[in-house]
Amino acid sequence: MKGGGVRFESQRFRLLTIVVGCFLISITFLLSSRPEAAAFDTLSPKAWLEEARTPAPKKPAAIKTVVAAKSSSSSPAASLGRDFLVDITPQQQGDQSGASHGDGHGSSTGGEKTTESTEWVKDTVIIQEVRGSSGGERAEPQEKRDRNAAAGAQDEAAAEEAVVRDDAVRSTTTTQTDVQPAGQEEVTPVGGRRMKLQGAAAEAVMTTEEQQTPASSETTARAADHHELQQQPLPTLCDFSDQRSDVCDFTGDIRMDANTSSFVLVVGQGTSPQSHKVRPYPRKGDETCMGRVTEINVRTTTTASSPPPLCTQTHDAPAVTFSIGGYTGNIFHDFSDVIVPLFNTVHKYAGDVQLVMANVAPWWLIKYDKLLRSISRYAPLDLAAAGTRGEVHCFRHAVVSLRAHRELIIEKDRSLDGLATPDFTRFLCSALSLPRDAPTNIADGSGRKPRLLIISRHRTRILLNLAAVVLAAEEAGFEAVVNESDVANDISEVGRLINSADVLVGVHGAGLTNMMFLPPGATMVQVVPWGGLQWIARMDYGDPAEAMGLRYVQYEITVDESSLKEKYPRDHEIFTNPTGLHKKGFGFMRQTLMDGQNITVDVARFKGVLQEALGNYLAQS
Repeated sequence: MKGGGVRFESQRFRLLTIVVGCFLISITFLLSSRPEAAAFDTLSPKAWLEEARTPAPKKPAAIKTVVAAKSSSSSPAASLGRDFLVDITPQQQGDQSGASHGDGHGSSTGGEKTTESTEWVKDTVIIQEVRGSSGGERAEPQEKRDRNAAAGAQDEAAAEEAVVRDDAVRSTTTTQTDVQPAGQEEVTPVGGRRMKLQGAAAEAVMTTEEQQTPASSETTARAADHHELQQQPLPTLCDFSDQRSDVCDFTGDIRMDANTSSFVLVVGQGTSPQSHKVRPYPRKGDETCMGRVTEINVRTTTTASSPPPLCTQTHDAPAVTFSIGGYTGNIFHDFSDVIVPLFNTVHKYAGDVQLVMANVAPWWLIKYDKLLRSISRYAPLDLAAAGTRGEVHCFRHAVVSLRAHRELIIEKDRSLDGLATPDFTRFLCSALSLPRDAPTNIADGSGRKPRLLIISRHRTRILLNLAAVVLAAEEAGFEAVVNESDVANDISEVGRLINSADVLVGVHGAGLTNMMFLPPGATMVQVVPWGGLQWIARMDYGDPAEAMGLRYVQYEITVDESSLKEKYPRDHEIFTNPTGLHKKGFGFMRQTLMDGQNITVDVARFKGVLQEALGNYLAQS
């Protein structure tokens, strides 16, 4: 009996072993035929596919193209012989974050964190079929992929085609660090990792945005356009081609560090750096003048290479920066170097502009306060004072220096806004509320005489026989008035006085700048000193007068009308070849030919000029 019992137990053990073996073989067979069950045994294919499309926070997916080999393999993917898009979740930093990417997809081990992407890739990839460029077809729209994914719950075989194991992936993919085979090319990243393998065969590669939004093609296009814009080279911030001034004009994240007189443009990584130095005053090449002008540094920076200064004040209006150093203080330079080009530069902003001034002189701001208020609705910003306070002003658009054309002239074909000189004189009359926009009409029966105003100089180029000139003007039929213009005079008062005249007479010099207050159609007479100065007289005042719509008369004195005849013998070069002395430079010309002589007008000859001026006036009445 005992031996029979042993044999019975042995048979039962063998039977149990056979049953267990069959069970293990069945499980092995099931696992081999259901590849998704190993990694996702708690989720159905449909649930996994739906969650796979839901991105983990701040973890963009990486995209690779897999080329399925054309073979007799039983693998559905391998038998297609086409390109595929493979969604590979990016590398996780599970040790540094509170939750891993795998948490959103569930795990057979409960709350255990998923390993890094190298292990995640071993378990799962999503294959999206695309035809090569020769087939003329692109990747399926997101909506269609969603429908196919949903159908996976009803059609298990279709779901199995969408999931492959690592043994198939490892044989057909490369990582970013792998050496790429010949004929393959890398796609520039947009967002997460993106790589194109077999670029000649696959046209479309899924991006992170394609997994996240239904309008995947539009999102991808916008991302590509944004990337393309970011990659475009930054235009040169400054234009150094103009003869009178260097001008910088740029837009973006601009920080004006007043303490260092710098404008810093914050740019993206990979942008070529720029750094320029500009003196914002339109006397380029004049070392004496420009030496009195603060140098502005215009440069780019990135947040990584050099942290930009932090804003203390942000402006919605653009900034226009210029200097009132140089030769300002002389009314000609006040207008030709600053006010006229400033109007030309800022007119398009219609007052919504922040003026930033270097080399500020308080008296200058007081004198031209009305004009500055008409140009900008904001108080001017003193660059040096802002620097002392440690301020950083931020703008979206900035212009450094002014767009200047010729002396006192705005050339319409060069102006960005199509402005011309008459636009400036109209602005001037409006800002100062000057009453007249036309000369006196003597035909109206009022009996008024046309008014002739003489600008009298009291330091150099003095009109020695002023009284005789006044008498000659009155005899010709004018009401003659004399005015000594001074730098300290209020600009509104000077403007009203000049605006009341019909004819302005003066010796070549800054006082003739006041002609801009004359009503259109009035006459300006310039008396040119001896010394071959006709060209500079025409450039400084003759051409501008005509550009303003004035009648212009130029009276050139003879040797006998110049006080130089008392300083030099008649055979001196200053009389025989005065233009030859110009080669000694403007300093010599100014000292000898301008400030070095006074004038005694030949009244008999000057009467002809008065008659011409009156004739011009009568012709307009």
